Amino acid sequence: MKILSLECSAKSASCAVIEEGNLLCRDFTSSGLTHSQTLLPMVTNMLSNTHIPFNDIDAFAVSAGPGSFTGIRIGISAVKGMALPKNAPCIPVSTLEAIAYNFLNEDALICAVMDARCNQVYNALFRINKGKVKRICEDRAVSIDFLKNEILKSKVRCKIIVAGDGADLFFPSVKDKKNAVIAEEDRRLQNGEGVAKAAERLYKKGVFNTAEQLLPIYLRLPQAERELKLKKEIKK
Repeated sequence: MKILSLECSAKSASCAVIEEGNLLCRDFTSSGLTHSQTLLPMVTNMLSNTHIPFNDIDAFAVSAGPGSFTGIRIGISAVKGMALPKNAPCIPVSTLEAIAYNFLNEDALICAVMDARCNQVYNALFRINKGKVKRICEDRAVSIDFLKNEILKSKVRCKIIVAGDGADLFFPSVKDKKNAVIAEEDRRLQNGEGVAKAAERLYKKGVFNTAEQLLPIYLRLPQAERELKLKKEIKK
């Protein structure tokens, strides 16, 4: 089964195709253009260069959040557009979980963090052992201090790897913990390959949607919606 994945929850965008755990192809762009301009041409070029017919794709995956609200919506719209005519299954993947799949060769606790602004991070914890990923907690938006205390009090003896676009922001608060390290730059961020690997596991567990059912994962309302909600509360 071939799964095509998209990742555009941050400034860069990437895509990949995976089949039974084997990476068939991947591509990446950080051109500065909007994802709406670059995403589908990147997918087309990737499939063309590797001679994989679009009709051979059996399912589609996308990072559904957390992350850039605009980027997530673009990725989901693109997957809907590709999957709907084929009536193909769609697999929404947590961006934080996709980050954890960069470390399948590790024996470690992965602390995936993304900058949520306002002194908060989006976070989830994953235990990696012998190529298997075990989720420790659900995706959440927490204060940096809360997560710092949780990590510093942790009694796990394995390596704790801090990864994600919030790693530079969060790691200084736990750098004195002996088994805590910051991920190498080439494995620190979410990518299409991680989305595809996570999606394959989810699909085998029966976790997938139709194109019509595919929705973003919001841990916090978009800024515009938060401001609208605040205005309504003030008027009460």
